[in-house]
Amino acid sequence: MSNYSAPSLKEAFTQPTSVWAIAFAATVSFMGIGLVDPILPAISVELHATPAQAMLLFTSYLFITAIAMLFTSWVASRIGTRSTLLTGLALIVIFAGLAASAGSVNGIIGYRAGWGLGNALFISTALSAIVGATAGPSAGAIMLYETALGVGMAIGPLLGGLLGSISWRAPFIGTATLMAIGFIAILSMLTPEKKPAPVHPLAAIRGLKDPALRTLSATSIFYNFAFFILLAYSPFPLEAAGKARGIHVGAMGIGWVFFGWGLALAITSVIVAPVLTRKLGLIRTLLSTLAGLTVLMVLLAVFHASFTAVIVLIICGGLFLGVMNTALTETVMEATALPRSIASSAYSGVRFFGGAIAPAVAGPLAASAGAASPYILAALSLIVSAVMLVLGRQTLHRVTRPHLPATDEAEAIAAGDR
Repeated sequence: MSNYSAPSLKEAFTQPTSVWAIAFAATVSFMGIGLVDPILPAISVELHATPAQAMLLFTSYLFITAIAMLFTSWVASRIGTRSTLLTGLALIVIFAGLAASAGSVNGIIGYRAGWGLGNALFISTALSAIVGATAGPSAGAIMLYETALGVGMAIGPLLGGLLGSISWRAPFIGTATLMAIGFIAILSMLTPEKKPAPVHPLAAIRGLKDPALRTLSATSIFYNFAFFILLAYSPFPLEAAGKARGIHVGAMGIGWVFFGWGLALAITSVIVAPVLTRKLGLIRTLLSTLAGLTVLMVLLAVFHASFTAVIVLIICGGLFLGVMNTALTETVMEATALPRSIASSAYSGVRFFGGAIAPAVAGPLAASAGAASPYILAALSLIVSAVMLVLGRQTLHRVTRPHLPATDEAEAIAAGDR
């Protein structure tokens, strides 16, 4: 049994200004994941792009994020945590600003790729920076980081909808402005650290030789494919279902729906998932959640034309996704003897490839096979994910009880970068 006791709110929120500066920037960075979701239909209409082209804003962002994640631990070991954070923030400011000025959807797609590089550099080092800058126990800083993640995931779509109702360019301008403030705060408040230990450039890729990490990476690719079908494709059937009922959904309406999705994800990832994994174990929690998500995707395929059903199912999807993200990340951290930074870098990089493929497939598939087809494909992908986990279960012999101590669990959850 662990002697760990959870940090109090006072411990978590009594932090140096440098920690708050990183937490603020982390919140904005996590907002960027769902920020463009509410404005995809508006971009499609105003820039005369197909839904498939608009969804490529996720593909370019996630594809570059995936590649960069495989090398961020090496970059941080070469230039230091503070410099990596500042480089990532600077890239986000530059490319978010350029996206706001773009005159075509192809231009935004390209700029989102640069944004993805910056986001990978920043997010991959934010947790270690917060822990290193805290004046007290690391558990309090980790709780603050988790809070920043949850707030960012929930507020991102809402902010995107609010600003997107003004103009599709406004969310990009807002992100660039907030990240510029974060850059200045970290530059002025975070002091350079000692030279870090060197990491091999291919450390994360070599880490994939580990059988357990390969099993979980394969599981995560197919799971994240379904995750981003739900996130990137759903605004289009949601708007179509609203239009059929004479309701103008708009960016603000989509933003509110995905605010509910993000809030549900944040609640279950931090509060519900640890309870389930303690009671059921990690593998059973993963398989049960994959089964629930599969059913949900089938229901979305059946009821995609029902405005009320689509809203309810999207928000319920957030509940399942929060549990899955936390349980899968913790399983990665328990399943291998690799250093956590390397395991997290390899796993995060591979999983984002699934997310990058999903939007590129969903649009053309919906156009050729009907609005329900992306959800059917997502359900099949989740079944494959479960099969990968079952077939590779023998490689996960390290994933046993006793459960991770709560402080290690929090670090594992945060390290995985949802």
